[in-house]
Amino acid sequence: MEYVLLLAVVVVFLVFKDRPIMVLEFKNGELIKAKGQVPSGFQTACKEIAHKTPFSGRVKVYKTRFATKLDFSNTIPAKVKQRIKNVFPHNISTSKRGKRA
Repeated sequence: MEYVLLLAVVVVFLVFKDRPIMVLEFKNGELIKAKGQVPSGFQTACKEIAHKTPFSGRVKVYKTRFATKLDFSNTIPAKVKQRIKNVFPHNISTSKRGKRA
């Protein structure tokens, strides 16, 4: 019985774990942290946007089966969100792409 409970906890942890493919953190118009494989053009464009209109917050990029999704923190203004969406490269290559069972 304990094994079933332990297995259920592990499955819940794996399903609900936050797994973005890249994370960009900004503080007062400066890029302070970048995790994952961030395309250099996207990173420089985000730095320019943050330099022109300073903001603080976090941008996470998630890869779903058919698309990529940008997730912004609540502290980022709507105009800045749209500018970041406009410079986002929609064809991000991952190591899993093209491999089928």
